[in-house]
Amino acid sequence: MADELTPETPEEEQPQKAHKQRKNGLYPGVSDELAESMRTGWADTELHGLEPIAQAAHTAARRAALSARFPGERLVIPAGRLKTRSNDTEYPFRASTEYAYLTGDQTENGVLVLEPTVDGHTATVYLLPRSDRENGEFWLSGQGELWVGRRHSLAEAEQLLGIPAKDVRKLAEELSEATGPVRNVRGHDSVIEAALTDKVTKELDEELRVYLSEARAVKDEFEIGELQKAVDSTVRGFEDVVKVLDKAEATSERYIEGTFFLRARVEGNDVGYGSICAAGAHACTLHWVRNDGAVRSGDLLLLDAGVETHSLYTADVTRTLPINGTYTDIQRKIYDAVYESQEAGIAAVKPGAKFRDFHDASQHVLAEKLVEWGLLEGPVERVLELGLQRRWTLHGTGHMLGMDVHDCAAARTEAYVDGTLEPGMCLTVEPGLYFQADDLTVPEEYRGIGVRIEDDILVTEDGNRNLSAGLPRTSGDVEAWMARLKG
Repeated sequence: MADELTPETPEEEQPQKAHKQRKNGLYPGVSDELAESMRTGWADTELHGLEPIAQAAHTAARRAALSARFPGERLVIPAGRLKTRSNDTEYPFRASTEYAYLTGDQTENGVLVLEPTVDGHTATVYLLPRSDRENGEFWLSGQGELWVGRRHSLAEAEQLLGIPAKDVRKLAEELSEATGPVRNVRGHDSVIEAALTDKVTKELDEELRVYLSEARAVKDEFEIGELQKAVDSTVRGFEDVVKVLDKAEATSERYIEGTFFLRARVEGNDVGYGSICAAGAHACTLHWVRNDGAVRSGDLLLLDAGVETHSLYTADVTRTLPINGTYTDIQRKIYDAVYESQEAGIAAVKPGAKFRDFHDASQHVLAEKLVEWGLLEGPVERVLELGLQRRWTLHGTGHMLGMDVHDCAAARTEAYVDGTLEPGMCLTVEPGLYFQADDLTVPEEYRGIGVRIEDDILVTEDGNRNLSAGLPRTSGDVEAWMARLKG
């Protein structure tokens, strides 16, 4: 990584002339002659006649709904800032979900501001403009375009997003002088929060965050298309993994993680969350993302992974696969029980049903199996009342899905888990059974086996649609599918 001139000061906070040098950079400074050379001789690269992004009409409708919900109030929704990974390197930037949902933009430091008017709001997106070539910013700043790439001009951004755009570097000062009621989505931009510190309250800001979380519950046509796109790429990623299981056996779970990540980066923006590539007893650790364990023939692989699209919608799919292509008798017994549980859960997903219904249906099946196998004393109703099955089922049976893998997380309980399903909602159905390797309450043959099956289910007008139906689910179909892929 080149390091000669990169300064340590963020671009938007730098003075107009001096740029701080790296402490141990090889060049002591910039001569007047070099500075003059770098100012001139550059072609005009401004883009004209740009078409709006695909979701522009949808983001406009979302902003209109937001405006109607909070009349007469200034609303501030930041994208967030780069976060340091170590020293002078940053994590890849991911815009806040609220900002991306309302604008379609994904650039760091962006801020959407809705200014109240007599009949609604005027929306403005505040962005970093093109790097300044006159003062050397574009080549001397660590976030200058010569170092990190060209960004859109404000005029280009207006064409793409369908929102007036202004320079964000003056926004904090403007907000600090603002009057009237203000709400801000917290937790993304400390500079904006500092400017608003005496103008906002935690309670009012939380109402804004809750509203934006609940607004995402019912997906529009664009969002459903993006979720299907994410799932389709994820299906191909699972196929990629099956084809290289022999290489994973020769290395580790990391080979599986890297294989799926390649598909996510080629066809999407990234993975939507840390991939769980859990072989053997690691499958009993619900969020096993270390992915540094051995992959052994005869064990199961629990693969929980999802591709995130370029517009930031993610899939979330799990399959539990026999590494050698064939389930043992006990593995099949546990897998088939989880499959039966998932079937009951998916059948309960329909408009008008309670959100909890699919969870209750799935848990009932698993409780029945645990009683049948002699691991719990019945009746089943007693087991469920006391939650005894949770020793081995552990987690809830699903969650909302969208721009966040656990979407709508800030929604009110009465609107989410105590709410009612509507067409356009998308959720996961993912029951599991997990028998820890050190669990002495179960027969030895159960220990170290973890099984989860997860699909992404869209609520439709007349029931539901399994977006991830491209992946087999029954134990027999999984074995046949793996055999075909391995040739």
